[in-house]
Amino acid sequence: MGIKIIGTNKRATFDYSLKETFEAGILLQGTEVKVLREGKVSLAEAYVAIDSKGEVWAYNLLIPQYSFGNINNHQESRIKKLLLNRQEITHIYHEMKTQQLSLIVTKIYFKDSKIKLEFALGKGKKLHDKRESDKEKDVKRKLQRGSYDE
Repeated sequence: MGIKIIGTNKRATFDYSLKETFEAGILLQGTEVKVLREGKVSLAEAYVAIDSKGEVWAYNLLIPQYSFGNINNHQESRIKKLLLNRQEITHIYHEMKTQQLSLIVTKIYFKDSKIKLEFALGKGKKLHDKRESDKEKDVKRKLQRGSYDE
């Protein structure tokens, strides 16, 4: 069937230098799936954390309420559980703690009619790092257009 992207976090690559990406299933309620089929989601401040029990959770993943929902509608800012196997969780936890990295949500998409969440290990960029990456983007853009003259 392929992949249909529902939402992306455009600020993730600007604010963080991403190291390694992971794909996880996500535990959702019925009306959340209906809203995601409409393409409504906010990943702007979403992040992933591993609790003391070894479970992985997605925080600040805002899925608005279903417009045709009733009293059984879901909560917008509900914490969502991610589905990963034990080896992946221990690998992620080890990398995160040894290199002092954060887990940032980058994408949410449909893959073979299942909703998947992509997140990455990343280190926060300082202001000068952001300026450097902006300069590199400008140079690449000018080279692509063929109008780079310094």
